[in-house]
Amino acid sequence: MPSRSRPETGPQHASAPRQARTTQQDIPINPGAASQHALRYLGGYGPQVLQQVQQLIDTGRLGALLRERYPHAHDVRTDKALYDHVQELKQAFMRGADPISKVAYDSKIKVIQHALGTHTRISRVQGGQLKAKREIRVATVFREAPAEFLRMIVVHELAHLKEREHDKAFYALCTHMEPAYHRFELDCRLWLTARSLGLWTDVDTERSAEPDA
Repeated sequence: MPSRSRPETGPQHASAPRQARTTQQDIPINPGAASQHALRYLGGYGPQVLQQVQQLIDTGRLGALLRERYPHAHDVRTDKALYDHVQELKQAFMRGADPISKVAYDSKIKVIQHALGTHTRISRVQGGQLKAKREIRVATVFREAPAEFLRMIVVHELAHLKEREHDKAFYALCTHMEPAYHRFELDCRLWLTARSLGLWTDVDTERSAEPDA
């Protein structure tokens, strides 16, 4: 799951959020109340990033910024669709890694504790042999998220098939699969912050998929 520990190329060195160019105004937020919420999803980021995030919140521009950057939600709604999505990325980048037996959205994952998704290795004895099964779970909140955030989480959990620790090798693998990995993780946490403050609702995102015929 995405962790607060970062390599030197991690989010603490990520560029601060750029200002939104849209003229749409968001609902004003009480700065004091916003301060209590803004930092809880951003553990591990430097003070410069946090200061600029707080500024976006205090001026009511955070939601507009995110809507401008991420206008489309993904269409991966079911566990079956999520499994297929994970397998497609695995086939493209990690074909030789251990097979994944289960992929699902999980409402029990608490994103407030910095767990956006989880990867587990379950070992069982079958026929006198020790066999391991891999499972990937994604927090249910990301069923309604922009497509880039879901991809970032899936890439993170797939990287754990090869790299166990959140070290340089791990993040190098993440950025190999998704070059914008660190930017998407930061913006994903900004999205969670905006949702918690009422600056974003799921209806703000247009569906990227075409309507069923």
